[in-house]
Amino acid sequence: MASLNVGNLGEYLREQRRNAQLSLRQLADAAGVSNPYLSQIERGLRKPSAEVLQQVAKALRISAETLYVRAGILDAERDRDEVETRAVILADPTLNERQKQVLLQIYESFRKENGFEITPDLARGMARNVTQDMAQDEAQGMAEHISGTQQAPDTAVRGPRTADGSDADPQQTAS
Repeated sequence: MASLNVGNLGEYLREQRRNAQLSLRQLADAAGVSNPYLSQIERGLRKPSAEVLQQVAKALRISAETLYVRAGILDAERDRDEVETRAVILADPTLNERQKQVLLQIYESFRKENGFEITPDLARGMARNVTQDMAQDEAQGMAEHISGTQQAPDTAVRGPRTADGSDADPQQTAS
């Protein structure tokens, strides 16, 4: 793992904050950290955890992985494939959140078996991200169920099938 380069991180955060036209206080409030603590991070005096970096990234609407690399939590070259793989899994709209979590756990177990592990801070940050996504997905599903906008699965709409898997002719199946 690369050594922490918090000065570079702080400069980058300050630049991103200014580009977002946020004051230090506004960003601290949005990220749920104290104003003095965020100031110390920007000045390179503090080494934030992956969880704090994730909160700041969310408030700035930038990639948490970018901040992890800047902070030295992720090695940009070695871990790029891992980050991309995780991002693809998390972004797949055809999977529900439970399936995404299971895939990430399987992926991590294979990496561990092959001698590649992520840092504990990063693992906690990613797990929290997945948990938040799961909660949002569950809330959206409940809202759809309550409002009645949830669509029935495709298989419930279709009728009988022939042996080759095509739709059966309804007139032939009625006889």
